[in-house]
Amino acid sequence: MVVAYGMNGEGGGCGGEPESSDSLKGFGAVAKAFRERAGLTQEELAPLVRYAPHTVASIEQGRRFPPDDFVDRAEEVLDAFGALRAASRYLSRQPGLAAWFRQWAKLEEQAVSLRTYECRVVPGLLQTRAYAKAVTLSVPPLKDDEQVERQVTARLERQELLRRKQPIAFSFIIEQAVLERGTGGVEVTRELIDHLLRIGEMHHVQLQIMPLHQPVHAGLDGPVRLLEGPDHKWLGYAEGQRGGMLVSEPKEVSILYQRYAKMRSQALTPEDSASLLRRMRGAL
Repeated sequence: MVVAYGMNGEGGGCGGEPESSDSLKGFGAVAKAFRERAGLTQEELAPLVRYAPHTVASIEQGRRFPPDDFVDRAEEVLDAFGALRAASRYLSRQPGLAAWFRQWAKLEEQAVSLRTYECRVVPGLLQTRAYAKAVTLSVPPLKDDEQVERQVTARLERQELLRRKQPIAFSFIIEQAVLERGTGGVEVTRELIDHLLRIGEMHHVQLQIMPLHQPVHAGLDGPVRLLEGPDHKWLGYAEGQRGGMLVSEPKEVSILYQRYAKMRSQALTPEDSASLLRRMRGAL
């Protein structure tokens, strides 16, 4: 079975407003009900909670995760009997991830091994804050500071997987062209390469670079993600411009697995990849 997800938002790659979750919509409905009970418009409530009217509207519509200070101020201003604080405890803690990416992110948390090939951007699990911000700002539509911070923070929080007590076996293959692009500028790229070199030294991480010149390439159809669950079953994930797809049908997962295995033999070894990264770093 191949299960497709909605076509809005942002997963591990670039930009877009994440889809609202049921928990966000539920909190928004509660906040709206208490605002209306108090006889206030969104424009009237905004200065009382020290947020812009469009932020209040986004929270009520379930499109934005309410900051803690918003919850506390709204609770007091609206005399909500503790209902807003109670509702906030059930909010999804992945507010910067697209709805169609969240299931994969949850599966990652239980994985015993993860394999990722990327030809667009450095995988989110390997990004620095500066690089993640540059990627988020690069792709339309335009985002305000709060949206950017939410998406960058969500991406960086996922990196706790790299430091999990029970280690995950990671394999990453990244196209050299992704780093040559210089997203964010020289300083951002220099910091990113230093970061990749450090991560590549972790005992449970295998980092390989696919060189610019590779006449035979098994990954020409695009990015590939594979995950081995605690039951040792494999799942795949494919992501495009405006959506993602969880792949669970064994035959389809096998095809992705074969492609990834072939790419591991086509990419530079981890040792040669580290040497290339150091040369690229020195040339900046």
